[in-house]
Amino acid sequence: MKPFSYERATSAQDAAAKVAGQPGAKFIAGGTNLLDLMKLEIETPTHLIDVNGLGFDKIEDAPDGGVRIGALVSNTALASNPRIRRHYGLISRATVAGASGQLRNKATTAGNLLQRTRCPYFYDTNMPCNKRRPGSGCAALDGFSRQLGVIGTSGACIATHPSDMAIAMRALDASVETINADGSKRAIPIADFHRLPGNTPHIETVLEPGELITAVTLPRPVRGKHIYHKVRVRASYAFALVSVGAIIKRDGSGRVAVGGIAPKPWRVEAAEALMSEGAAAISARLLADANPTPQNEFKLKLVERTLAGVLSEARG
Repeated sequence: MKPFSYERATSAQDAAAKVAGQPGAKFIAGGTNLLDLMKLEIETPTHLIDVNGLGFDKIEDAPDGGVRIGALVSNTALASNPRIRRHYGLISRATVAGASGQLRNKATTAGNLLQRTRCPYFYDTNMPCNKRRPGSGCAALDGFSRQLGVIGTSGACIATHPSDMAIAMRALDASVETINADGSKRAIPIADFHRLPGNTPHIETVLEPGELITAVTLPRPVRGKHIYHKVRVRASYAFALVSVGAIIKRDGSGRVAVGGIAPKPWRVEAAEALMSEGAAAISARLLADANPTPQNEFKLKLVERTLAGVLSEARG
C-alpha cells in the first residue's frame, strides 16, 4: 500500500473542497472496496478525507411522501429498517443479496453505488485495463469474459457494475443528492448517475471532482410485489451472473431492472410495456442492442429465464 495522509472532515462542503482542490485526495467512509483496492495499489490516493462524522446516517421521511436515505446509512441498517422493508421491499431483498453480513455492517449506501467493477482484469495489475489505466487496452475482450457485460459495453471496456442495491434503486427511480466544493447542491436521477464506458471507461459516474454524495432519495412507494432474483456461480455472497429486480402490480404491469449484464443498472422502460407478453418479449426488448462475447452469450437466455421466474413468482 502506498503512503497516504488522513484527516476527518468537519463539514460536507469542507470535505468536497479539500478533495476537489487536492489531486489524489479521496473520500473514505466504510472503505469496504477502497481499502482492498489500495492494498493492491489499484487505487493510490495520497490523502483520505474521512466523512463518517458528518451525520449522514439517518433514514428520514421525504417531503413528497418518499424516503431520504443518508449516504452513510449502512447496508445492514438500510435492509432492516421497518419502513424500507414494508414499502420498499426490493431495496431490502437486493441489499441482503449483496456481500456478507460483516461487509454489510460497514458498507454505506453511497459507497455501494460507487463501488468499482469486479472484472478480473481490473484487479490484475499485470494485465492491460482501460478502467484502471486509461489507454492501456482491455484484456477482457480476448480473455475470460463469462462474468462480464453483454450490453452497454464498448470496444474499450466490457466490465459490469457489481451493485445489487443499485438495481433496486434504478427500478424505484431513486435520486442521488450531492454537494459540491462551492456549496451548491443537486439531485441526480439514478438513471443518469452511472456512465456507459464509451472511450473513457475510467470515468464511471457523472460526479464532478470533489462532489460528495449526501443522500439517496426514494420517491413515494410503488405498490405491487417486490421481487429480486439473483443468479450466481455459487450460492454465497458472490456477484451476480444475472440479477433481476422487479415490481409487479396487480394489473400485470410493472418495472424491471437487470444487473450483471452491463456497466450500470440496466432498465429499458419501453420493455416494461410488454409485461403482458411474457419474459421472452421483455428480454428481447431489454437486450435489443446486446453485443455479447462467445463466452457470455448464454446470459441472453439466462436473463429471459430469470425474468420468467420473477413473473411466475409474482403470479404465484
